[in-house]
Amino acid sequence: MVRVAIGVEYSGELFEGWQIQPHGRTVQNRLEQALSSVAQEPVSVVCAGRTDTGVHATAQVAHFDTTANRPLEAWVRGTNSHLPAGVSVLWAVEVDGDFHARFSAESRRYRYVLLNRRVRPAILAGRVGWIHGDLDEALMAQAAASLLGEHDFTSFRAAQCQAKSPVRMMHSIQVHRYGDVVLFDFHANAFLHHMIRNLVGALVYVGKGRQPVAWMAELLALRNRSLAAPTFAPDGLYLCGVEYPPRWPLPGGGRIIAPPQLLIPEAPCIAPESRSVV
Repeated sequence: MVRVAIGVEYSGELFEGWQIQPHGRTVQNRLEQALSSVAQEPVSVVCAGRTDTGVHATAQVAHFDTTANRPLEAWVRGTNSHLPAGVSVLWAVEVDGDFHARFSAESRRYRYVLLNRRVRPAILAGRVGWIHGDLDEALMAQAAASLLGEHDFTSFRAAQCQAKSPVRMMHSIQVHRYGDVVLFDFHANAFLHHMIRNLVGALVYVGKGRQPVAWMAELLALRNRSLAAPTFAPDGLYLCGVEYPPRWPLPGGGRIIAPPQLLIPEAPCIAPESRSVV
């Protein structure tokens, strides 16, 4: 039995989330079917972070076990030949049996791409969030600062969230504007169900002047989801980084980071930081 880790990217608007469903229209469904075709045996995959319907990934990591003896390139090119448009395997490496795509990860990174202009997107429809009306990115950045560190994020978790604890360690949040586009970069040890979309929704309330900067800290303390802003659209959300200890032969020494650039060539990649410690 061999354990293989793979990198995966996908366009979320084409699928109903990551997690396997009976109807088969999920990333996991299609990926397991493709890998099983290459392996000529049933293959099950485990990912670093399950994404919802409409949420994209540029740096998803998954692993699977198989008795099939295949070149690593077969797990990439062979699998892609069986996958539909909108999802691709980027790389594959053999790892020890103690590697786990989810539980071995030290941290995850997400980027939300928000188009802030009067007219809705066309070319980027489904790939970016959108809101009309001016947003003050400086106020949103100030509000986001209160989220840094370890907190109970109950006010920002979905009612159906299955996590045992609402406590998460937020390593960094960056809010930057590039013309009509506002980027929100989140880095934490892990995230709750709908957590980022709920955070973005609340930050947008601050950016529009509907709530003061101090409101974010108040929401954290209140631990009441019903008092926060509505869940924001999934369109602009990307899983763009997963980080592991360097003991496994993963790309980038385990720092697998690939933020989406889209049509924003001047936007920098996520700045390197010291390795997170859980």
